[in-house]
Amino acid sequence: MLDNMIFKQLMKHSFTIPVEVTYPNGKTEKYGNGAPQVKIKVNEKIPVKDLLRNASITLGEAYMDKKIEVSGSLQVLINSAYESANSFLNNNKFKRFLPKQSHTEESSKNDVQSHYDLGNDFYKLWLDKTMTYSCAYFEKPDDTLEKAQMNKVHHILKKLDPKPGSSLLDIGCGWGTLMLTAAKEYNMNVVGITLSEEQYNAVKQRIKDEGLEGQAEVLLEDYRELDHLPFDYITSVGMFEHVGEENLGEYFNTISRYLKSNGVALIHGITRQQGGAYNGWINKYIFPGGYVPGLNENLTHIIESGMQVADIEMLRRHYQRTLEMWIDNFHKVLPEVRKMHDERFIRMWDLYLQACAASFESGNIDVIQYLISKGPSARTLPMTRDYMYKD
Repeated sequence: MLDNMIFKQLMKHSFTIPVEVTYPNGKTEKYGNGAPQVKIKVNEKIPVKDLLRNASITLGEAYMDKKIEVSGSLQVLINSAYESANSFLNNNKFKRFLPKQSHTEESSKNDVQSHYDLGNDFYKLWLDKTMTYSCAYFEKPDDTLEKAQMNKVHHILKKLDPKPGSSLLDIGCGWGTLMLTAAKEYNMNVVGITLSEEQYNAVKQRIKDEGLEGQAEVLLEDYRELDHLPFDYITSVGMFEHVGEENLGEYFNTISRYLKSNGVALIHGITRQQGGAYNGWINKYIFPGGYVPGLNENLTHIIESGMQVADIEMLRRHYQRTLEMWIDNFHKVLPEVRKMHDERFIRMWDLYLQACAASFESGNIDVIQYLISKGPSARTLPMTRDYMYKD
């Protein structure tokens, strides 16, 4: 009885939109004014002690197991919860983070492979042809996802102001689109590193197919163990979210070590302007070991590593739009996904994608590009930002 009362109070104050909730006893309550935008059906009692222990894990698992069903947009519902000052997502009584994560080289390898080695065929179903699994960059309202992903690649490379024949290291190279574009269109000598065997095999094959042997190389290796000469430029997209809070300093020190004097790096990753945080459910089911650092945290590590900031750009709205396109693609290919995975996996990924879109929409998280240099800021770069936008 007490659990039911507390859970009802939790629902009552958790949303900024009108919501209808049907409880396990069949009774329905409406919260907020106007017609419900989202309907929630609670099929089984959710113990409050589990919510207090970790609300994100408890509610995420309840949705995966159909203990909770939602009619309407998950993104709209979760965004509303983020916007409500009294929701379980913002109330300190309900915020619980996982214990400190392990990020040894072995655990990092296992964490990355658990996510990225789901299989290239799975990601091919709902990513675009570039196989780019990070925030796109929408220069025009009608840009397709593929066009926006290539916009992002060129936006990153243009910020470096790279010289033909120069060397580039791409830390966490994914399926290779950025590094191979740098080789083909900017005439750079490139090295990409990844811990994903699926990605490594795919990039290695692309290098062979596109005749880039001798100009491009991919390594299946931990970023901390690279044995190469310093590079003129470094890129790293969607990488520092995986290294762990305790290893952020080492990550930026490693970038500094691999950069030549006056070298330039573009680091692109999910950042919280409000400070770093873990998410229990995402850590358990999607990104083991994941940690989203705070803006001040990253800036401190950059400076302490002997580098300086040349430019910062926030791309939060671009990632929201990217995710909304992925969600649409994912829903369109559900028949194919069902041939690979069960319904629990599908509900898990649908929740993950929509929750991330809501988190960017609400400003709970951001994605930021840090243009940094080893030595005085932007010593080798043009004086204004105009060069970033020229063809």
